[in-house]
Parts: sequence; structure tokens; C-alpha cells
Amino acid sequence: MNQYKILLVEDEPFIAKVIKDSLVQKNYQVLCAGDGKKAYNLFLNEKIDLLILDVMLPAVDGFTLAKQIRKVDTHTPILFLTAKINTIDLIEGYKSGGNDYLKKPFSLDELLLRIEELLKRAGKLAAIGPAEVNIGNYLFHPHRQTLIYEGEIIKLSSRESELLTLLHKNKNALTDRKLALISLWGDDSFFNTRTMDVFITKLRKHLKKDSAVEIINLRGLGYKLIC
Repeated sequence: MNQYKILLVEDEPFIAKVIKDSLVQKNYQVLCAGDGKKAYNLFLNEKIDLLILDVMLPAVDGFTLAKQIRKVDTHTPILFLTAKINTIDLIEGYKSGGNDYLKKPFSLDELLLRIEELLKRAGKLAAIGPAEVNIGNYLFHPHRQTLIYEGEIIKLSSRESELLTLLHKNKNALTDRKLALISLWGDDSFFNTRTMDVFITKLRKHLKKDSAVEIINLRGLGYKLIC
């Protein structure tokens, strides 16, 4: 029996009930909260495996709640539910610590697939051998989502950390663009391709202090982390 526990934060009772009933049928344990304060208290007092956060919540929005959670937990997957998706919202969501987005309205089958993929990814991250790796003169902590350079700590978003983990796994070799997109974003659509390019640019800025480290774009193929 599936023992994963999901915290669903949704202020519309009907939507919350439909999602909860669907997840319970798949043997997930589901806790529900209709506002950020209750959700944060539940998160602190329960062992949560994944969070589903509606972006538009009363008092404390989903992005703010995610930031609060990331101060005490850097690895539990966060899936945002939102009625609109544009580049600004996507960047804000990933910066706040989110791992994935699902646009309303959505099918329950797609929701279940996203949940399964996020839990799989979280399991893979937890199974990574070393808790830290060297990238040139940087020290990278995948679980803590940080880069350290000469004592300076650079905080990474969840997606930045996932992407850098993938690049480092294939260091000095090609990281195939399509496989990276499917692995981290679920598909290789044009929109997701542009989004990944944004995160590659962010990682380059983080890594620019060491001239021996670079991320090369192999046009039409993917990226190569040189270190």
C-alpha cells in the first residue's frame, strides 16, 4: 500500500474534495488546508512527502507559503496549481522553491502523473551518494540547494539545483536537451525549452567566479558542464 502523505492546500472546498477523493483512491494519505497558516502548521507537525499548493490563497499566497517552507525544508516536492501561467509567474514560482506547475483546469490523470514523477525525482535525489560535490572551486550541496565559493553561500532554487545535479552527473559530456526537458519538466515543448534556457543562464551567473567552470551550449543537442 502506498504510504506517501500529501498536503493539499486549496481554498475552494469542491476542488479540494475532488482532488482528495482521487488521491485517496490511489492510496495516498491526504491532509487538507484552506489557508497558508493552517498548511504551515500541518507541515511542521506532520511528515509530508509532497505539497500541492494553490497559488491564489487567502492571506498568504502559495508562493509566500513555499518560501516559508523552504526555510525549514529544501527537498520536499512542491507542485503549484494555478489558473494562469506566464514567464513571470513561472520564474517567481521556481524562485520560491516550487518544483512543478499544473494549470487549471487540469485532468486528474495528469495530476496523478505529475505527483508520481515528483515523488520519483525526490527519491532519486535522496538516493544520491555524496551529500556534496566539487564543481571546480565550488562546493555544491544538492540536498541543501546551495553552492559555496570561498565561504560565500549561493542559494539555489529547487529547479536550479535539479538542473545542476543533472549537468554534473554528465560533467564534461553532453546532457541531451530533450532528455533533460522530459526529466525535469515533463515534456520538451517550446515554452519549457525557453524556460530551461533561463535556468541555464542563471547557473552560468552563479558559476562565473571560477573561470575554469563553464556551461557550453551545443546547439540543437544540449549542454555540457565543463569542470
